[in-house]
Amino acid sequence: MKSRLPMAAHGQQAEMENAKPRPERLMCLDIFRGLLVAGMILVDNPGSDDKAYWAIKHAEWNGWTPPDFIFPSFLFLVGVSLVFSYAARLQRGETRGQILWHACKRSLMLIAIGLFVNGFPFIGDDFHQFRWEGVTQRIALCYFAAAVVALWTGRRGQIAALAACLVGYWAILRFVPVPCFGFPGHGVPFMDQYGNIVAWLDRKLFMGHLYNGTRDPEGIISTIPAIASTLIGVLARSWLRSGRARGVIALRLLLFGILGLAAGQIWNLWFPINKNLWTSSFALFAGGFSLVTLAFFYWLLEIKRWRGVWTVPILVFGMNAIAGFVADSFVYGPGYTWTVKEANGVVLCWHDVAQSRLVALGLNDANASLLYSLCAVAFCWCLLWLLWRKRIFLKV
Repeated sequence: MKSRLPMAAHGQQAEMENAKPRPERLMCLDIFRGLLVAGMILVDNPGSDDKAYWAIKHAEWNGWTPPDFIFPSFLFLVGVSLVFSYAARLQRGETRGQILWHACKRSLMLIAIGLFVNGFPFIGDDFHQFRWEGVTQRIALCYFAAAVVALWTGRRGQIAALAACLVGYWAILRFVPVPCFGFPGHGVPFMDQYGNIVAWLDRKLFMGHLYNGTRDPEGIISTIPAIASTLIGVLARSWLRSGRARGVIALRLLLFGILGLAAGQIWNLWFPINKNLWTSSFALFAGGFSLVTLAFFYWLLEIKRWRGVWTVPILVFGMNAIAGFVADSFVYGPGYTWTVKEANGVVLCWHDVAQSRLVALGLNDANASLLYSLCAVAFCWCLLWLLWRKRIFLKV
């Protein structure tokens, strides 16, 4: 019986099945991931949301700050890693259907973890305000979508899917009228914080359950360009597995990263870089950042082989990223929900109490906030270090 797979899929199958796996795990991926986990915990847990340093706060709307690169870089690494995993599975004789079923189960597990993190520490107390969308839920959706594309298309199909996500999302935001607001750019300002189609749909589906009250940074429609961020990682794997000289691989990652940064800045003129909406220009710009950063760590760790004791604290985070997400909730959840009644009768949540105590010790507001964030990172690292010592690595 003749195969009904498209020619692009045959090419992808040959590439995955015939490519020789590298004899060692790429440490650059684990180091990159570890720094992202540490950065996530640092940014998620400020002593003061308003008075923290600019460099560890997300941009309020248009524009970017360093923390805005953390989430898209996670998705980028998801795309890189899934292809390595699928190549190994195909070589073991698994079918694409079996791999896809595994991807489906893994996505459902990630969604369950995300719902647990959203509800901790008061799981089940008040479903009227429970947040259904979230970071881990978006990772799950992007992972599954990228898995389908990676398994059944070749490089051309992946590029086409990437372009469709970016251009299609721009067209949705630019040309689809927003009910009760009007046509973008006419009845309502283009990319208005509340009068955009992304926020409107989230309010229709999850009103009362949104992160920012009337909108959510992990919205339904804005998952489309987030899938593009994952596909950039899928495409990057072709250089990592190409078998070419490592210097050539690092140079290609760097050059395409610079191209992504430039393309994002150019598109920013018409479609502003915006992490909350995950605009197409943001996806390109953040993808460029991820490629450049990966090129640096690939050069440092895989070419120059500058490894040693300094890598171990980062690998504690990088090789247990799922555990890192859960550990973060152990700080973030209680910090924002558990309260203390002060002597003057004012009720403050834990992180505000800690901030006030640190300021009372003589620190300024920004330094007090930073110290609280660093303590959160240290606490989570200690939890993961216990797992590291026992060689326990949580997988889904």
